[in-house]
Amino acid sequence: MESSAPARVLVVANRTAATPALQEAVRERAAAGNVVFTLLVPNSAHGLHRVVDPEDASRAEAGAMLELALPLLEEAAGSEIEGIIGDHNPFDAIQDAVNVRGADEIILSTLPTRVSRWLKSDLPSKLSGLGLPVTTVTAQGTARAIPRREPAT
Repeated sequence: MESSAPARVLVVANRTAATPALQEAVRERAAAGNVVFTLLVPNSAHGLHRVVDPEDASRAEAGAMLELALPLLEEAAGSEIEGIIGDHNPFDAIQDAVNVRGADEIILSTLPTRVSRWLKSDLPSKLSGLGLPVTTVTAQGTARAIPRREPAT
């Protein structure tokens, strides 16, 4: 028996939350079937906060990004999207969101490869340990990251 419950998609972005590439990925996923989106913006720590006390970093930057991105992504999705601010460590933020809110898949939006800390730290591969499909979207476009599905032969 097929479930009519919508798929829960966790969209993870920081500085790329309002980019056309992410809007297009959300639009395509919404068109693919019944879905509920949550936008997670990890809280950024800057300067000495990154080393000394990242937990105490202001949530203002992440809040401003949510305020900017949510209307754009809601338009792309054709529905409301919940926005949340997570831990400063993106993997921990994602793991917390999956464990507390649940998710069936993840869309990870990053800066281009040459400047993305998330890609340099191989975050998409690390997320494979959560057992969910991950789509990685960069500022230049979209690429299916993990798991890769081979065409049927």
